[in-house]
Amino acid sequence: MSFPVIDAHQHVWDPRRAEYAWLDESLAPLNAAIALDQLLPELAQAGVRHTVQVQSADNAQDTALMQESAAQHPDVVVAIVGYGPLERPDQLAATLDAWRTDSRMVGIRTLIHNQEDPDWLLRDDVAEGLAVLEDAGLTLDVVAVLPRHLELVPILADRYPRLRMVIDHLAKPPIGIGERDPWWTLIASAAESPMVTAKVSGLYSATADLGTWSTDAIRPFFDRAVEVFGVDRLMYGGDWPISVLAGGYTRVWGGLAPLFASLDPAEREQLLGRTAAEFYRIDPGRLALDAPDAGEVRR
Repeated sequence: MSFPVIDAHQHVWDPRRAEYAWLDESLAPLNAAIALDQLLPELAQAGVRHTVQVQSADNAQDTALMQESAAQHPDVVVAIVGYGPLERPDQLAATLDAWRTDSRMVGIRTLIHNQEDPDWLLRDDVAEGLAVLEDAGLTLDVVAVLPRHLELVPILADRYPRLRMVIDHLAKPPIGIGERDPWWTLIASAAESPMVTAKVSGLYSATADLGTWSTDAIRPFFDRAVEVFGVDRLMYGGDWPISVLAGGYTRVWGGLAPLFASLDPAEREQLLGRTAAEFYRIDPGRLALDAPDAGEVRR
């Protein structure tokens, strides 16, 4: 039986209903209501059966929008990574407790790259929140943008040995700018912990023009990720609608497809679906496990 393809990093948002401090006219056409309906034709074309919807703002309203989206598309959205206030442990505990009735709620993310302090995750109040998250058995998506963010991953893995962490977008490797370090070294250090996973997502140019990437430019960073994590700790993410700024979902999928095709069938199935299902502990009842085209790489 083939395993369905899961896009482990997909967003929806609506500036009329939640505050997105980072979203303004400079990011047109993204400064608008973004709904999953807009993406469904491209998901079908790529052979992607399911998505994990991921937090876009540090507020509960954004999470509520994702829950509504999941309710509207129960066969597509199989998991949600919502917002949880790590710096307010009591409130975080209440939030996680409220999620217990919704098996789609699998983890939290907070926009650490918007914090002035790159060591925000090491603050005492945040440390209490991370302990609450670890005890609850939910995951943490780490938005590692700066080298320092990536340096924090091994520290956190040591402090919270039961906490499952996933590094979003492979921590933004320096695609298209020549210099591989410090990313090249730091990603290997982060991968030393067996509880740390990473997303093959958001792999755009590190230059001002996100769209000036190519499969060949991404390849060495993809190969490095496979080398240090192995496919059992890598998962695919389409990063829509941010991917619109880098050519769109179909172009991004098409650019990654040759990299996925370089893997053997079992490895490809793992990276394209099984890792996300295992890491997020997605309810098997939500997955289209009998899908005849599951696991194919369409170009």
